[in-house]
Amino acid sequence: MKLKVVPARTGALWVKLGIQTFFKQPLALAGLFFMFMAIMTVASLVPWIGFMLAMTFLPAATLGLMAATREATQGRFPMPVILVAAFRAGKSEARAMLTLGGLYSLGFLVAIGASWLVDDGDFARVYLGGSMPEREVLLEGNFQSAMWVFIGLHMPLSLLFWHAPALVHWHGLTPAKSLFFSIVACLRNFWAFVVFGLSWIGVLMLLVLAITLVATLLGSPALAGDLMLPLLMVMVSMFFTSLYFSFRDCFELPDDIVEIKS
Repeated sequence: MKLKVVPARTGALWVKLGIQTFFKQPLALAGLFFMFMAIMTVASLVPWIGFMLAMTFLPAATLGLMAATREATQGRFPMPVILVAAFRAGKSEARAMLTLGGLYSLGFLVAIGASWLVDDGDFARVYLGGSMPEREVLLEGNFQSAMWVFIGLHMPLSLLFWHAPALVHWHGLTPAKSLFFSIVACLRNFWAFVVFGLSWIGVLMLLVLAITLVATLLGSPALAGDLMLPLLMVMVSMFFTSLYFSFRDCFELPDDIVEIKS
């Protein structure tokens, strides 16, 4: 395994490839993403341990979406079973992926717990419940401080796990080594990931602008609200599709999965 350093502009290329690949297999990739969301939702409904269970499955499910993207790049139709690719590769990898999931859920719990200490759980209830708070709550100093505490702790957690599932699956690394090489790759390619993030923010702004413009031209403000959620979900599906390309360009792939660059 060899870690690679890429130019900053590669971050924009990952976004481009993610969008292009999505449109190669839009029904399959969108369907798999919605299955991914459904699995997380159902897992979170389990009494007492639901949320932690969903977080435990997250690395394996993310790997499934990355594997689906690889299938799409090779002109194949990704089947639903690919979402559980990590658990079909053998007991050793399944244990490693569940270990990653347990570590991620623990890290997430620490991050959300730290925010709870700042504002008595207001931000945590909004984040976990998915509800939109009142404007007055959003402007409260404690709420904003809790939000930034969570972001500050969750950001390094995300970098630790960004490449980790793929490193376990395609390179056979242990959970500890996969976390180490994941954050090293993210830091070594810091500016590429900055461009990647900014590019997706730009895509989001263009999407919101386009939806608003269409609704205005049709004289139906309510249409913007009707279109916003489904189109945002499609965009998130494209984001997950782009994750594979960030891994592919940061690490040399094993010989058995070498691909032609797009």
